[in-house]
Amino acid sequence: MPELPEVETVRRGLLPAMEGVILKRTEVNRPDLRWPFPDRMAERLSDVRVDRLRRRSKYLLLDLSSGETLLVHLGMSGRMTVSGDPLGQFLHEHPMPEKHDHVVFHMGNSARVTFNDPRRFGAMDLMPTDGAEQHKLLVVLGPEPLGNAFDEPHLIAALKGRNTPVKSALLDQGIVAGLGNIYVCETLYRASISPRRKAGKISAPRVAAMVPIIRAVLSEAIEAGGSSLRDFRQADGELGYFQHRFDVYDREGQPCRTPDCPGVIARIVQSGRSSFYCPACQR
Repeated sequence: MPELPEVETVRRGLLPAMEGVILKRTEVNRPDLRWPFPDRMAERLSDVRVDRLRRRSKYLLLDLSSGETLLVHLGMSGRMTVSGDPLGQFLHEHPMPEKHDHVVFHMGNSARVTFNDPRRFGAMDLMPTDGAEQHKLLVVLGPEPLGNAFDEPHLIAALKGRNTPVKSALLDQGIVAGLGNIYVCETLYRASISPRRKAGKISAPRVAAMVPIIRAVLSEAIEAGGSSLRDFRQADGELGYFQHRFDVYDREGQPCRTPDCPGVIARIVQSGRSSFYCPACQR
């Protein structure tokens, strides 16, 4: 499932084609994805301007001139790609429609943005822009890891006394929004902390040290265009490249990259998810 860097990469790729541009017409080619689409979605997404295109955690939010906001979640296999952009940043010709092109946005600048989702675990919803943060999917979220509200005191307080493994705690979207399996594994490696460690047993200085590491890992991943393991593509259809820089994720059985460390990357299963780490240098 795309995590914060992948969604932020898509947002940045969509900006020149969508933000400040009239959404002339929307095709809705099925009644639902993971959940049913909102009533009259095609009608409500026609002849409106995209005033702002932003991200909250793993969700894209399109604030519209109609006073509504479109929430988009890519799910497991969803992608949003742009074609026909007159600025020449994307494909000059629109590709032929594909089987899983479920929603197509026809923009006033001749661009076309296509939401394709073979597994249909994605989602879309419409809500009033005023109070959008109270949407059921957003109200439960913690601070953005790249924002000012995510700092050392917050993380120390959030992990204090927790008896769950630190890996599970960092995946809790109420503690920090947008972190997923890949980037938690990479963060814990750089922090030399085992994913097995109980969150509440980690000293405050070590917890505080994870904050800049989380920021650095996410920033590097965004710069690399995210991680493409299976389905993820950027808005121009290109792959992300951060997977080539993984230190532990998906490297089971390979040597640890810490200098002079004799360890080999191991994989364990925690809460149904694979955790990759070096048993020798992550304590």
